[in-house]
Order: sequence, then C-alpha cells, then structure tokens
Amino acid sequence: MDMGVIRRRLALGTAVLTASGLLAVAGPAVGDASAATLCAGRKVRTLAFSTGHVDVHKKSGYVCAVTYPKKVGARRYMMVSVQARGSERVPNAGRFTRYAGPVRVHAGHRCVRIKGAVGSGSVGTGWILC
Repeated sequence: MDMGVIRRRLALGTAVLTASGLLAVAGPAVGDASAATLCAGRKVRTLAFSTGHVDVHKKSGYVCAVTYPKKVGARRYMMVSVQARGSERVPNAGRFTRYAGPVRVHAGHRCVRIKGAVGSGSVGTGWILC
C-alpha cells in the first residue's frame, strides 16, 4: 500500500469519527418524553392539582387521559382513570416515575368522568365532555 492510500484512509477515518462525535454532542434529543404525547387527538382539558396534572385528549369518539407528576424522577403512587357514562371505570394505577396511563376509552357522544392522583394529591371531575 502506498502512502497516498494510507493518508486518504486515515483522513476519512478521522472525518467520520469527528462527525459522529459532533452529532452525538449536538444532535437532537431523540426520545425526549416531554416533546411527545402519549394520547392521540386534540387536548381538550388539563386538570391541575397540587402534585401534578391530568391531560385529557379526544379523537374519533375516544377519550384518552394521562397523569403526570410535578416532579419527575422518584417512584411514587400515580393513578388515572376514565369512565364513560354507562360503562365501567378503566384505571391505571401503580408506582411510576414519569406518568400513569395512558387510559383510552370509547365514549362516543357520552359524558366521561376523569380521576387522577400523584402521591397524596388528586383530582376528579363530574360528568364532562358531554
């Protein structure tokens, strides 16, 4: 192998490593949960309470809800539930770090009742979105 080929390969290797390093440092934050939504459709309500909030979305007769804490990180009790009038309540509860849910229910044109909790704080609605 002559010196010209070796120099070209070294230059190419250096360029590839430099470019990949720059992309790793300055690239977009892929997988950033705050930028993505867990429910499809348009946001119709935000139900705030002392330790978090519940986002409610609606699309094509479906209602979807997710509970988010004010401070992400520590594993703690979270809950979200959606109930369409005339149907059973659909809950998602447990010890989570980022959110509870999403819970998706077909409501059609019926009213729904939403509940959410993070730790000791909670929120509940009457029949809404009628």
